[in-house]
Amino acid sequence: MKLNLSSQIVLNKVPEAFYRPATAVERSEITRFEKVPTDIYPTIEEGSVSIVNQLEAEIKHKQQEGKYYVMAVGSGSSLTPIFQELIKRHKAGKLSFKNVIIFNAYEYFPLNPENLNRSINQLKDRFLDHIDIDSQNIYTPDGTINQNDVQEYCHLYEQRIKSFGGLDVILLGIGRMGNIATNEPGSSQTTTSRLILIDETSREEMKMSFGSQESVPPCSITMGVSTILSARRIYVTAWGEEKADIIKKTVEGKVTDAVPASFLQTHNNAHVVIDLSAASKLTRIEHPWLVASCKWTDKLVRSALVWLCQITKKPILKLTNKDYNENGLSELLALYGSAYNANIKIFNDLQHTITGWPGGKPNADDTYRPERANPFPKKVIVFSPHPDDDVISMGGTLRRLVQQGHDVHVAYETSGNIAVGDEEVVRFMHFINGFNQLFSNGEDEVIKSKYKEIKHFLQNKKEGDIDSLDVRTIKGLIRRGEARTASTFNQIPLDHVHFLDLPFYESGKIEKYPMGEKDVEIVRKLISTIKPNQIYVAGDLADPHGTHRKCTDAVLAALDLEKEAKADWLKECKVWMYRGAWAEWEIENIEMCVPMSPEELRAKRISILKHQSQMESAPFLGNDERLFWQRSEDRNRATAKLYDDLGLACYEAMEAFVEYKI
Repeated sequence: MKLNLSSQIVLNKVPEAFYRPATAVERSEITRFEKVPTDIYPTIEEGSVSIVNQLEAEIKHKQQEGKYYVMAVGSGSSLTPIFQELIKRHKAGKLSFKNVIIFNAYEYFPLNPENLNRSINQLKDRFLDHIDIDSQNIYTPDGTINQNDVQEYCHLYEQRIKSFGGLDVILLGIGRMGNIATNEPGSSQTTTSRLILIDETSREEMKMSFGSQESVPPCSITMGVSTILSARRIYVTAWGEEKADIIKKTVEGKVTDAVPASFLQTHNNAHVVIDLSAASKLTRIEHPWLVASCKWTDKLVRSALVWLCQITKKPILKLTNKDYNENGLSELLALYGSAYNANIKIFNDLQHTITGWPGGKPNADDTYRPERANPFPKKVIVFSPHPDDDVISMGGTLRRLVQQGHDVHVAYETSGNIAVGDEEVVRFMHFINGFNQLFSNGEDEVIKSKYKEIKHFLQNKKEGDIDSLDVRTIKGLIRRGEARTASTFNQIPLDHVHFLDLPFYESGKIEKYPMGEKDVEIVRKLISTIKPNQIYVAGDLADPHGTHRKCTDAVLAALDLEKEAKADWLKECKVWMYRGAWAEWEIENIEMCVPMSPEELRAKRISILKHQSQMESAPFLGNDERLFWQRSEDRNRATAKLYDDLGLACYEAMEAFVEYKI
């Protein structure tokens, strides 16, 4: 069973020459905008192996010399695949850590002595407890010391590093704001180990380790920027498109304390190691025509022309030969013969993505339409990772499918229970208790007992505590009720609303269980029963919580099993990927775009607002202060404006989709 098919989704196939150049001359040419040596790999695994190969060689070299190898490491999740590869080689008998000294790059502060959510504990769980390192060779800041002693403690920590001859290597991830270790924006290049306040964005990133953002300690003791730069070799890693923007600033931007990672540009042996997704905003990947000659695919031509429109502030059909020549796109003139020919080709391609008939228009020529006219009506399944993703991501399209006569089912893949605040439970418990008193004279003993029990639990609940099963069940029930209300508003029959409650989600924590066969079989049972002609799945592969990716992997794995079983219904099925509140598809990848009128956008907003628990009181709104309906509308309006700016039809808002080829 293939459980990670989403990792094989490649929307823009980057030629190998742009991330794995054959010669030093080619590398010099394509990296002309980069100020830190940056190695790009197709997968996280390949990137991790490249780092571990170097570490293994250096550790063994020091062993031969009878010397210690001094490492500083962070405990961020981006380092986990590297730790796993190091552990794998150790267990295979290829690598010993007897001569390795480890310094933890940072520790949270203040910490109670009994607090288990320490950086060093995470490091032990993921790495140190699985290798043969001497416990006496592990050094970490102490988050339990008195605040008055921190300054002297940090000085001694620096002295301890120097006593071993300094750091041979430091291995770090990078935060979304460019923080390395916990050196937040504003950190000076001259800083050494010190106490620092953790900013809100970093706290939001760290909450997975603590259960909630509020439980993350306010400060940390961190190695300073100067301490990091003193290492003889530096590796900074980042995986996934979520880190693409900050990687561009780090590698191609100016050196500034607003992006502490940019100080790596001043080091003579710093290396940024990333996958293609994290590299997606680097010039050689996003705009390869600016660094070398390109093999022009339809998508790359579309991307180039959209970029040209944006920098010239012209619609597509007004671009001239001069615009192409002055902006590095003369190759396209040679390819198409003139700007006019290229303009018409891309204009038509984009125009053909727009449709008001997401399920296909019956009895119409579908040659240039993204969806087939037949069969009609279609059986449709919309898979929604959380109980509101369907309306947030494609609420306008969902209503159109129903109104145009298709047989629409919605499958809510997870309960979404951890995204419900405790006050919502209290509110509903008061209602149930009041109902009992009004209509049963308060004589229902089950309600009385549960009311008392749950009220006591919530009153005594501490930050970071996992909800009881009863509380999680009630939270899931609240979300089910909201989903049913929204579905009814969208005219979807309740017998077409399916709650799958995939088991991987039910950990009670932000960090979920691995997605497995049980999850896939639940999804497969549904799709093999309905035999849909259309499936919609989440394409938010950079979802901060990871739930969207796992849910999509479950659907893709189920489809793959049906394909292996040679299911006939698959021949008539198309799979469309949508994106949610986090991001929109790049325009070069959009294959279907469904417009909305002001009235349709208003109806979409109403359906989102039916999910009352996900408004201001929702625990996991992310680092974006806008509510979900506001994010969704802004995103849909931005897509419509982009089409308008390119000279296409002007709509109030648009929802975009990319086809997944089964």
